[in-house]
Amino acid sequence: MDRKTIERYGTDILCYRLRTARHKKRMQYEDFDKRLIALDREQRALHKQKWNLGWEPLIPPVQKGWKRCFVLRDDVARGKHAEFFAGILKKINTYQYNHRKDFLLKRRKRGRKIYVPRPQKLLSPDSGHFARLKFTEAEKQFFHPEYEYCKGGQSWRVRYVFNEPGRFVLKVNPNIIDKVRIWDHELEARIRLIRNYFERHDLEGRRVKVVRGGAGWWKESEVKWNERNPIKNKPITQILDELSCDTIHA
Repeated sequence: MDRKTIERYGTDILCYRLRTARHKKRMQYEDFDKRLIALDREQRALHKQKWNLGWEPLIPPVQKGWKRCFVLRDDVARGKHAEFFAGILKKINTYQYNHRKDFLLKRRKRGRKIYVPRPQKLLSPDSGHFARLKFTEAEKQFFHPEYEYCKGGQSWRVRYVFNEPGRFVLKVNPNIIDKVRIWDHELEARIRLIRNYFERHDLEGRRVKVVRGGAGWWKESEVKWNERNPIKNKPITQILDELSCDTIHA
């Protein structure tokens, strides 16, 4: 309530809790933001419920393309350390899917279409992912750190690479689908209704702002750029010395 209204009608009018036009407008915005937050919570709860419905068998099973992954080499699989290397492979194995059994990619060279092999490597986790995989001390001995420069983050990142990739070979198997997710039509209709509401009224940006704060997923750090970059204004010899020291201590 503004000062002029109080001077006109006296202080007794305060007991009526009358709101100004500005206060009413602000309350409308707050109420709209609360509805966006409620819809966002409902959408996330519905998605969680959707992925927790489980699976049902697909009868009959169907084949959809081919699947390629690493397996133990024949002599390693017959050796006495087969179980040890199988445990490592379970944590760093990668999978690829393709409609072609030979996993060839179409490329163009000098105007001609050619087919080249599709590369596939073992997983090289970064330091955080490497710690979450919970390797034993014996398994850690088969990895060595390699440093790579992150162009987006303007910093160095360490990855742990397996020392003996020749122990594993690629194997292609049919990609058999024998189960599908349980489908709830009412659940999907409600999720689609909420998504269409956000898209039709262009509310995605506002939803992200009121739910997560800021302008999106990534928030700018309060630290200045020259303080975030650890190699800014450093000579190349000093950078190499720091990397060598980190490698020795690792």
